[in-house]
Amino acid sequence: MIENRIKFRHLQCFIEVARQNSVTRAADVLSLTQPAVSKSLKELEEMLEVKLMNRSKKGIELTQFGKVFLKYAGASLSALREGTDSIIQAQMKGSMRISVGVLPTVAANVLPAAVIHFRQSGMDVTLNLSAGPNTLLLGQLRVGELDLVVGRLAEPELMTGLSFQHLYSERVTFVVRPGHPLLHRTPFNIQDIRHFNVLFPTRESIIAVATERFLISQGIGLLPDRIETISVSFGKEYIRQTDAIWIISRGVVAREIEEGELVELPLDTKETLGPVGLTTRADTLPTPAVEMFMNSIRSAAVSVADKNGEL
Repeated sequence: MIENRIKFRHLQCFIEVARQNSVTRAADVLSLTQPAVSKSLKELEEMLEVKLMNRSKKGIELTQFGKVFLKYAGASLSALREGTDSIIQAQMKGSMRISVGVLPTVAANVLPAAVIHFRQSGMDVTLNLSAGPNTLLLGQLRVGELDLVVGRLAEPELMTGLSFQHLYSERVTFVVRPGHPLLHRTPFNIQDIRHFNVLFPTRESIIAVATERFLISQGIGLLPDRIETISVSFGKEYIRQTDAIWIISRGVVAREIEEGELVELPLDTKETLGPVGLTTRADTLPTPAVEMFMNSIRSAAVSVADKNGEL
């Protein structure tokens, strides 16, 4: 492909000759010899198979092809310089800080690997990771207190002025301690959960609406004995010590399920499947440092999506 053969020196020489209207002056500006500049121009024309410039008594005159190519060559060179400058700024020691809002669904199974991957880049950046209800984090993002929020997609009315990038999808799960009485009942009947204490997502939690809809679809109304909480640490310890049932995003307890510390009830909860991803402000481009951290999150999310089989 032609674009793979065109090099930086070809664009640089072409643009400078067009700007100076002279090969000689362009060579002086670029600290190159005149033959070297002429050779680069010739190579460029041969690759494009068109004449870009004509020599005249007035100097160098661009052909119609040259005028068209100059527009895009200039934009390419400017973009390259901006990208280089951005990387230099991102590497400035001790001057960078990234503030990220983290929802429980990614705190345990995505963020640790993402942070490890990001730190391996060698950038001297302070990461500030904040947890909290989704409404709070999105509000902080909207006013610029956070650079990024990582977690499940919020309801449409909360996404005004924000942009979402999908990473993978995740469902809600019902987990209990090993040896829980419901694990021995065959066939399992979801109506039986009404006889147990249930840890339920708070109203401001993203999964609350999906969970309510799922229970209604299963013929279950308001649970008579429920505790509303978004505290992951409380939930994990309370479930270990009681016969309570915990309704939670699967990513929050994926490790405990894998290691046998918690057990999923045999329920098909695919209808609670929801997108997990990156939320940023729609009117602001991420800084190079934030973009690099987002790339680290994307890399970590691939393994999570493969493991869960929920792309």
